[in-house]
Amino acid sequence: MSEANDTAQVPATMRAVSQDEHGGPEVLHLVEKEVPSPGVGEVLVKVRAAGVNPTDYKHRSGRRFLGDPPYVLGWDVSGTVAAVGLGVTLFRPGDEVFGMLPYPWGAGAHAEYAVGPARAFAAKPAELDHVRAAAVPLAALTAWQALVDTADLQAGQRVLVHAAAGGVGHFAVQIAKARGAHVIGTASAPKHGFVRGLGADEVVDYREQDPVEAAGEVDVVLDTLGGDGPVRSLRALRPGGIVVSILPTGTDRLPSAARELGVRGVEMIVEHDQAGMRAIAALIRSGALRPEVAGVFPLEKAADAHRQGETGRVAGKLVLSVSGG
Repeated sequence: MSEANDTAQVPATMRAVSQDEHGGPEVLHLVEKEVPSPGVGEVLVKVRAAGVNPTDYKHRSGRRFLGDPPYVLGWDVSGTVAAVGLGVTLFRPGDEVFGMLPYPWGAGAHAEYAVGPARAFAAKPAELDHVRAAAVPLAALTAWQALVDTADLQAGQRVLVHAAAGGVGHFAVQIAKARGAHVIGTASAPKHGFVRGLGADEVVDYREQDPVEAAGEVDVVLDTLGGDGPVRSLRALRPGGIVVSILPTGTDRLPSAARELGVRGVEMIVEHDQAGMRAIAALIRSGALRPEVAGVFPLEKAADAHRQGETGRVAGKLVLSVSGG
């Protein structure tokens, strides 16, 4: 650790939510683990709050990338820098930061301390407490990287956001509006008011209408549901339009179908991204972006957060309050 770190304030061990096998929420349990040390270019963050995302449920059940447990899940972090590794110049102990640990191999946010690259983090906006800040990184970065970096969404364009009340969707609606787009969101009828409150110009009840037909011609589709949705959504595109799916299949099905129609279809995985975090922080500071927190759970109740999330009825994000979030 750097000589600037006050290592006396960092304990030797920490509480963390771990699992020894794949399965339902009941496999999650608290453990005592050694506090990691930041390596070259890394920071150690005292986690005040950590976001919970659908990818956590999938990894817990063994349907994603991490292989066999034991491991600690979680990628969203908001907290205070406790120590910095060799060469870190952006942050000092005591700085309040938020960010996304490298996905997928950098998981470990559901613990009292987490370590990650310094450039996975940005300064936490003062406008947010740690609980709301922890709701932001993975979902907002996914929306930003899909709409801005990948689709290059422009003012005046039309964008269809599937599952607009969800974690990624509710950020996507706000980011698209901030860029001057006309936003069409899909949601069940009870969530229409929530989605309109985010700035959506139109809301389609996917239970009553085919969103692809109801949306008319659009320039961009953000698909957060997977299955047949991305390929079906190609039919809504104007010439030159793009469907971005955040649930990659590893196949050529979507790009191939898009090429046949003369449009684009791409699959993406979110990446840790300081430039994106800074842009998102700027939107938060301007009032153009706000996280919706649907529920807050103490660390020891992580299994309950997973159970609530898997109902599919959450509007916004779930968060673990770790240490005074």
